[in-house]
Amino acid sequence: MKELEEGTTLQLDFTKIAKVAAACPDVIPVAVQNIDTQEVILVAYVNQTALQRAIEKRTAVFWSTSRNELWIKGERSGETFELLEVLVNCEQNSLVYKVRPRICNICHTKNQQGEARNCYYRRLDLETRELENLDP
Repeated sequence: MKELEEGTTLQLDFTKIAKVAAACPDVIPVAVQNIDTQEVILVAYVNQTALQRAIEKRTAVFWSTSRNELWIKGERSGETFELLEVLVNCEQNSLVYKVRPRICNICHTKNQQGEARNCYYRRLDLETRELENLDP
């Protein structure tokens, strides 16, 4: 079991934004939301090229901050998202992609039944401050 992905201990990476800014200064965050269920699927980053490609292809395209390259969601796995809307915040420094998953698999993690799940599958218990798995 990967403790970070399956454990109950909160281990937030508060240095992520600083790391991203240092390595990829020309990106902004994008929240990805399922247009049908309103669930937030994931949060990623885009640069100008990724956004332009997403609009052209009408599919979710990001800038991979770990690989330092364009990341077309599902290009390898087939788990692509149809891009239906792009929302821009008031300060024009973040986006929301409203998408429709073309197949059900969303996250790279799987539950105990081997099924893909939403990336936000854990909830912070405000009393115990432990993580509760909503889709074990």
